[in-house]
Amino acid sequence: MKLFEKLKQRHQHHSGAIELLKYIGPGLLVTVGFIDPGNWATNLAAGSEFGYALLWVVTFSSIMLIIIQHNVAHLGIVTGLCLSEATNKYLPRSLSRPILGSAMLASISTSLAEILGGAIALRMLFGLPIKAGAVIIVLVCLAMLLSNTYSKIERWIITFVSIIGLSFLYELFLVDADWGAAVEGWIKPTFPENSLLIVMSVLGAVVMPHNLFLHSEVIQSREWNLEDEQVIQKQLKYEFYDTLLSMFIGWAINSAMIILAASTFFRENIPVGELDQAQQLLVPLVGSNAGAIFALALLLAGVSSTITSGIAGASIFAGFYGESYHHRDLHSRLGVLLSYLPALVLIFVIGDPFEGLIVSQMVLSLQLPITVFTQVFLTSNKRVMGKFANSRSTTVLLLVLGSIVTILNLFLLVELIIG
Repeated sequence: MKLFEKLKQRHQHHSGAIELLKYIGPGLLVTVGFIDPGNWATNLAAGSEFGYALLWVVTFSSIMLIIIQHNVAHLGIVTGLCLSEATNKYLPRSLSRPILGSAMLASISTSLAEILGGAIALRMLFGLPIKAGAVIIVLVCLAMLLSNTYSKIERWIITFVSIIGLSFLYELFLVDADWGAAVEGWIKPTFPENSLLIVMSVLGAVVMPHNLFLHSEVIQSREWNLEDEQVIQKQLKYEFYDTLLSMFIGWAINSAMIILAASTFFRENIPVGELDQAQQLLVPLVGSNAGAIFALALLLAGVSSTITSGIAGASIFAGFYGESYHHRDLHSRLGVLLSYLPALVLIFVIGDPFEGLIVSQMVLSLQLPITVFTQVFLTSNKRVMGKFANSRSTTVLLLVLGSIVTILNLFLLVELIIG
């Protein structure tokens, strides 16, 4: 009898693990925004200038991201609406239209940065001009988004994220990392002299407006019966596991970037401020393979983040019409185009990639508080969420985290303007 019970428990654990795998995916699309080219730049600067000392920032930012993204995913699960649809439905038109309009501008700004990251990678690999590379990235991402279902896109993204992770794992094997210093850096907050701007950059680049719209949309890729409370509870549980696993992967990849920079550039006392510079310097320090793999991983990060930015833009624009994202829907397709084409035009007009990144950061910094506090209002509202509305303590925590991210982004904006 005891043997039967043990076998039964083992079967239940096995079945639960298999079922969990069915829900893995939406969180990884959000993780792509956590390992986009903008994060690469700040992580490499953190590791090259301050060694392992700022690894704790990645730990703190990952925890912060889990809480905020988990909350917006709840909105999608409980209501069956993405953040854009809920904003359109539950807020007066005089508020919802400016909020979604500003979110669309944020999506364009995000696409601008992501396309530039992919274009820089193509320049590293093939010597292509930035503008030509940007056109290629946009065409590839448009082809993938307009011709593939969400499930296919999700599988592509999971593959890309896996390759990016394996690329950094390989590069870590090539360097002599000080793992004792890394462990201390992960858990012990320190502020080395002149590190505050980098700390703000790493933290400020974590929560992005388009990712909040994206997560509330893609979490609904697994269909369920909203009238069944047990189904909702089950979805909420598995969504948390998906978010937790995905943010852990993001934490690991971002940590690997800092460790790589600390083990190579910091050790040689070489500050790194640009992605091209990092790739060029890796070759003499570690070998030609490391430089090529670095560029390939950056290309995959650029393509992945451009795709997710396009989905977010489609979700936001479709929300204007009370619709959800679908790759064949006219409004979703227009949303993708409205996210990509203005960004591509700006790349041609601005010319200088660094200036383009500054412009994108400025728009995101101004729009972020609008999205974060809209989310908190909706998820705390019993008219929207019913019995699943945020508790008072959860609301306070979200408001504190939202305020921290907002202040950091506004400080960064001031630094960009003054600088």
